[in-house]
Amino acid sequence: MITAELTFDDLAGLMKKAAGVTVDPQQLEQSPDFPFDSVGLDSLGLLGIVGELENRYGQSLPQDSERCKTPREFLDLVNSTLKAGA
Repeated sequence: MITAELTFDDLAGLMKKAAGVTVDPQQLEQSPDFPFDSVGLDSLGLLGIVGELENRYGQSLPQDSERCKTPREFLDLVNSTLKAGA
């Protein structure tokens, strides 16, 4: 059963690992509605993050996950999907 939620810290690590984009986790948490593209994360980079998460949790995320525009939107989608599939 999945009880943990994906955090801003987790997201910052995934952005670095899967997309090569370095962002301070505190920046994500303090400004969760800034657009991903303002830090150089595009839909292809987000698709890499989605793939990492699907491998980690063994669960598919919604098809439009890579179209999320902000950290808050992405975390809300991922966490609600993980909870629903738990």
